[in-house]
Amino acid sequence: MSERKTVEEFNGIYLDLSKQPGKVKFAEAGLAWRPAGGAGGENFALDGQQFTQCQWSRGARGYEVKILLRDSGLIQLDGFEAEEFDRVVKIFRLFYGLNLEHKDHALKGWNWGKGEFGKAELAFSVQNRPAFEIPYSEVSNTNLAGKNEVAVEFSLPAGGNETGTNGHMGGARTKGRKSGAGKDQLVEMRFYIPGTATKRENDDDGEDKSMDGSEGEEQHNAANLFYETLMDKAEIGEVAGDTFATFLEVLHLTPRGRFGIDMYEASFRLRGKTYDYKIPYDNIKKFMLLPKPDDLHTLITIGLDPPLRQGQTRYPFLVMQFKREEEVTIELNMTKELLEGKYKGKLNARYEQPQHTVVAQVFRGLSGKKIVQPSKEFVSHHQQSGVKCSIKANEGHLYCLDKSFMFVPKPATYIPFDNISVIVMSRVGGAVSASRTFDITVTMKNGAGETLFSNINREEQKPLEDFFQAKGLRTKNEMMDDSSALIAAALKDADMASSDEEVVAARADRGSADEDEESVDEDFKTDSESDVAEEYDSAHESSGSGSDAEMADGDAGRDSDPPELAERPKKKAKTSK
Repeated sequence: MSERKTVEEFNGIYLDLSKQPGKVKFAEAGLAWRPAGGAGGENFALDGQQFTQCQWSRGARGYEVKILLRDSGLIQLDGFEAEEFDRVVKIFRLFYGLNLEHKDHALKGWNWGKGEFGKAELAFSVQNRPAFEIPYSEVSNTNLAGKNEVAVEFSLPAGGNETGTNGHMGGARTKGRKSGAGKDQLVEMRFYIPGTATKRENDDDGEDKSMDGSEGEEQHNAANLFYETLMDKAEIGEVAGDTFATFLEVLHLTPRGRFGIDMYEASFRLRGKTYDYKIPYDNIKKFMLLPKPDDLHTLITIGLDPPLRQGQTRYPFLVMQFKREEEVTIELNMTKELLEGKYKGKLNARYEQPQHTVVAQVFRGLSGKKIVQPSKEFVSHHQQSGVKCSIKANEGHLYCLDKSFMFVPKPATYIPFDNISVIVMSRVGGAVSASRTFDITVTMKNGAGETLFSNINREEQKPLEDFFQAKGLRTKNEMMDDSSALIAAALKDADMASSDEEVVAARADRGSADEDEESVDEDFKTDSESDVAEEYDSAHESSGSGSDAEMADGDAGRDSDPPELAERPKKKAKTSK
């Protein structure tokens, strides 16, 4: 480079894993990236004074230049050719006074290594070479999944075109935007960290709190230390001074447990014994205040998209339970200027009301979400807003809202009226004992499946039918057909009973015939085996002749008087041999 150029350009460069390549320009003032053909996002520019370190390594689409920034962020430029290394080295040395460090990655494929916390990313190293790096900006949450296991959850992109852009659209300074270019995305990684480790204080550049031991320092559980360090680096637990309101030990039915709730300006945090969650207000899609039919509790249900994740389990709804009569007094940790400016008419400086009311109003003020309550057009037989029922083996309550159904607590099920094809009301089986309860089957449009709500009290049939009619929902009542079937079955049973009575009466008309038949058995001799002669027995002939004589006597005595017929020989007494 005999003559120093003021600008250096490279084509086919991807910014932070953007979908489309673009052109990057380096100058003394900084760098600028523009997507090719106007695709892939907005233009991006960065001041060269922010550069603190630069690295060259193998990337996904060629070779990558990674630039670490003073604000603990980083920029990734991928798509350079191998022969462009010398040219890039000169650009960073002449323009920014930085040495381009060449980093080789570990390619052994080992899953056992060392976790090192840098200023902007977590590096997993094998034999002192990085196997992979995780930028802190991509970490959305972390939890202790076991005694020696830490789960790390990654941010999900809000939209695929929000990568490689500037300002409010993201780029390297917005969580979850880097990986939004891919169809498939890694959403969780778990680290097994046994043993103990010592906590090393970071240096002036914020480098390296690693999992090493050192002499004379207090030992900590290695997994706990890893978890706490990542929480601090990724800023998952925000600064306590920024907390506007805190609610302690709030009972959650979904996911089950007690969580403390910290309210921040842009997000809220759930703090439990095992799991911590940081949830942006933008993830809240529904906010419902549902009075429980027991007249003692009120439920707050929050719909989330993307859902809350706990290992392999997803929770699209948070269900909190509060006692209606439990009041709290709270003062918001907020400046007067902020309260009278941004949140004027939305929040109060002080609250002294039932806890569920305070939580709902603070959520509404900070998130700007509308509070949905049960429809006034529905009142149950017991003058409540919810109806007790079950989904499979899970008992809960079904609430009729103005535009949807909501079943809580588990599995929390939300069904908009617009998606319903037909509602079928039926009775379980055909037994008379099932007349006290009935089922509702909600079939969705376009073959999206159906949901069965069972064991609903029969007294709720009329209020539900009236509500379905008021909302213009298509219904089908199969219980009328069941009633007709029951009546027919009852009539059939009555006919069968009368037939049985006729048979019994016919048997009664036979008089003593049945008794005569039984008397024949009484004359049967069972004293010994010799009582009845067999063909091979010597007494066979005499036995036969005796029988013939008896039969002749019987024929001769047919015309005898009835009293003689009534005479029967006495039954011989049985003797044991």
